[in-house]
Amino acid sequence: MSVVEDRVLTQDIFEDLARHAVRAEEALRLEFVNGRMGVKALPDGDHGRIIAWLTQICVKSDPSRWLFGEQGLRVESYRRGNARPVASLAPLDLFVGQGEWAGPDGVLMVVEATSYDEDTDRRDRIEKPRAYAETGIPVYLLIDRDTCEVKVHSHPDGVRYEQVVTVPYGKTVTLPDPVGIELDTEPLKNWVR
Repeated sequence: MSVVEDRVLTQDIFEDLARHAVRAEEALRLEFVNGRMGVKALPDGDHGRIIAWLTQICVKSDPSRWLFGEQGLRVESYRRGNARPVASLAPLDLFVGQGEWAGPDGVLMVVEATSYDEDTDRRDRIEKPRAYAETGIPVYLLIDRDTCEVKVHSHPDGVRYEQVVTVPYGKTVTLPDPVGIELDTEPLKNWVR
């Protein structure tokens, strides 16, 4: 029987587990979304290249912002939760002094790129859009490597994103304000299995 089975998982217990898991095994990334603890799969080389590509685009668009990789965010208004998006677009100094789990206020966009694991559908396509919308993050960009599509979620209403635009790789899509970037997705064709 594990420690988690012996007691109720609270926010404090989760954060303690996450802190120790990262020290014990760099490959383990814990999240606490929608009242459930989850483990994120390790990113592969293509995943890393996608984020490098997107970082270059975001910084070129506005050098006062950065695409922060793996910054933990406190999400969800109903249940306290912790998510570790692949990347968060924010002003350069937004996370200074906030520690491992930062508040989402000021985050312009969160990004997820699907992993090739069984939890991707539930985690990246269902639970995280809801958590990010509840938190009020203006834009959620999902780079779906399974379907070779990009989904731009915007206009959160506190429960869900009211607008979702889906385009196949190769098309251009607008990342709406406050991001304000036209994203040519053609290069994504190079980084899928």
